[in-house]
Amino acid sequence: MAIYWFVFGVVFGSQAPIGDPSGLNNYALYLLSGLLPWGFFSLVTSLGIGSLIGNAGLVRKVFFAWETLVFAQVIFSFVQFCIEMSLLCVALILLGSPILQWIPLAFLMMLLLAVYSSGFALAVSVGAVFFRDLRYLWTIIIQVLFFATPIIYPPDQLEGQIHPYLEFIFHWNPMAMFVLSFRQLLYSGRPPRAGHIVYLVCVSVISFVVGWAIFVKFSRRLAEEV
Repeated sequence: MAIYWFVFGVVFGSQAPIGDPSGLNNYALYLLSGLLPWGFFSLVTSLGIGSLIGNAGLVRKVFFAWETLVFAQVIFSFVQFCIEMSLLCVALILLGSPILQWIPLAFLMMLLLAVYSSGFALAVSVGAVFFRDLRYLWTIIIQVLFFATPIIYPPDQLEGQIHPYLEFIFHWNPMAMFVLSFRQLLYSGRPPRAGHIVYLVCVSVISFVVGWAIFVKFSRRLAEEV
């Protein structure tokens, strides 16, 4: 956070929008409220992609619900995510942000993000067994997705700068919507729009179902390939 704050906030002079109704105008906190949910997604998928390969000996010798290896990484990352979000909430409350009433909703959004991330983790974990280069390719994909998500810049900064089709894709990128919702809750101190929450529920369920279906389909040959 300190590096991004210095490079983009100090060197390039990026400004955070004023939180409504919190009244906050702090680029570091604005940045952190987007970095934490993104960092959770990145950590879950990065740990998940190596969960099966890293336990290859166990997978070959013992038959059990192998997806628990992925879920173990999700739970580990979620505990860390909870600690980070708690510290951010304490800092925001001390600065006068009216987020106390929205903390339960923020926790539900965290659970929703965990479901969404788990779908990706399940898919890439089994994919990495059959395509070993996927682990290296995923680091590039994550980097591209990071800059395609409005974390270090406000989302309205893209308006009129790119093709309308690309602008539509960037706006409805699920991680962009997660970041926007967390910022509205934490930085601005108000709930996200109901339509955005419905959209995130739908994409999270779809991500989890598709990820699990991919895992189940390819897990039949898992012990042979790992």
